[in-house]
Amino acid sequence: MSTNFELNAMAREVKGTTASRKLRRDGQVPAMVYGAGKKNQRLLLNSNEISYSLGIEAFHSAIVSLNTESGVEQVIVREVQMHPHRPLVMHVDFQRVKATEKLHMNVPLHFDGADDAPGVKVDGGILSYLMTEFDITCLPKDLPEYIAVDVSNLGINESIHLSEITLPEGVEFTSISAQEGDDPTVATITPPKIIEEEEVVEEGEEALGEGAEDAGEEGTAERTDSGNQQAESSVD
Repeated sequence: MSTNFELNAMAREVKGTTASRKLRRDGQVPAMVYGAGKKNQRLLLNSNEISYSLGIEAFHSAIVSLNTESGVEQVIVREVQMHPHRPLVMHVDFQRVKATEKLHMNVPLHFDGADDAPGVKVDGGILSYLMTEFDITCLPKDLPEYIAVDVSNLGINESIHLSEITLPEGVEFTSISAQEGDDPTVATITPPKIIEEEEVVEEGEEALGEGAEDAGEEGTAERTDSGNQQAESSVD
């Protein structure tokens, strides 16, 4: 199960753009809690506390204990609205969770063994990540903090696909992650591009050298012809 986090929240009595703007100036962030058959609840979070938590990767796929005046709510983060130009949290939506109901979450991928992969370590290839998270479904107790992907055995031009990923017990891919008959690439190792770039540079340098030699030969020929003409004039 993913790491548990705690947040403190107060009831929010006021609403509206003007009121929310004033709350943010006072170091508070408006929030909303919904789901589990209960009424929506308007709350206020401490700006520093929620900003710190959002900076932790695991927080986004964790069960959060939201301490409110009416009791503790078990929730997950559903949506975060940020200021378009500043690192300021504008609003947060939480969804209540029930132990008996499956969750639908995006969980990040952690790639293990990248430096040991033969395609990287021996052949100098580049490991590219085509997917960075999975859309999964599971009960709250089975929610993983992340999903580990072992790439330590990949060689050059080799890939690992969705069907090769081992999920934790109780966790399943959703139809969004893997459609029937589809097996998308998760990560692949491609040949190093720097070799091709060096070859292009070398070819350019050779062409430049040949051009300089040709120009030198033409200049020498011109000087020789000019000298012969002058010599003929002197004889005449």
